[in-house]
Amino acid sequence: YSDEEALARFAGDVDIVTYEFENVPARAADFLASRLPVRPGPMALTVSQDRVREKSFARECGLAVPDFAPIDSVDDLVRALERIGRPAVLKTRRFGYDGKGQVVIRAGDDAARALAAIGHQPAILEAFVPFEREISVLVVRGADGEIRHYDPVENVHRGGILRTSTVPAAIDVSLGARAALTGTVLAEKLDYVGVLAVELFVTGEGQLLLNEMSPRVLNSGHW
Repeated sequence: YSDEEALARFAGDVDIVTYEFENVPARAADFLASRLPVRPGPMALTVSQDRVREKSFARECGLAVPDFAPIDSVDDLVRALERIGRPAVLKTRRFGYDGKGQVVIRAGDDAARALAAIGHQPAILEAFVPFEREISVLVVRGADGEIRHYDPVENVHRGGILRTSTVPAAIDVSLGARAALTGTVLAEKLDYVGVLAVELFVTGEGQLLLNEMSPRVLNSGHW
């Protein structure tokens, strides 16, 4: 990924570039994008591979997210816990998946021990969301800006692992439309081309909170 000569040779052999997951270095995508089309664009990669950037971007788009704070030290974590409260979820900013790289901090838990549990990596603290269900929206946006949506997906996780995806999700039409609109907003703001997966928490009050987005179908879209 960091070998620019190899990237340049690669760019000379193809007409268009894509990537299959969000841990490809954005710098490599930027380098290639200066030579040929990269779809989805590098901005989607930059936003989705860092949880703080992702949540901040969603807020800038006017979308609801769980309360959060960037964490770089134990002092940061102590202050964030005082503001956000407990329980809360501490996650690495990058590279976490399937429940890895995260820990729930409950009443009485030691902040320093929680940060040590994720290897003192740059992190994000998020408010714990007692959600009613988790749903996903798969948004497809063409180079011409046309947008289509798959039916909303309802996901069930156990132990941090996706166990079932049910399509369509057991939600009413209006909630499904709001979920689709969330995906549309993100796709348009990113000038996205390709398939975008957006995971959302649904609270008991019917509020939608962005959990994460991914520049691919994600596991809840493999069907």
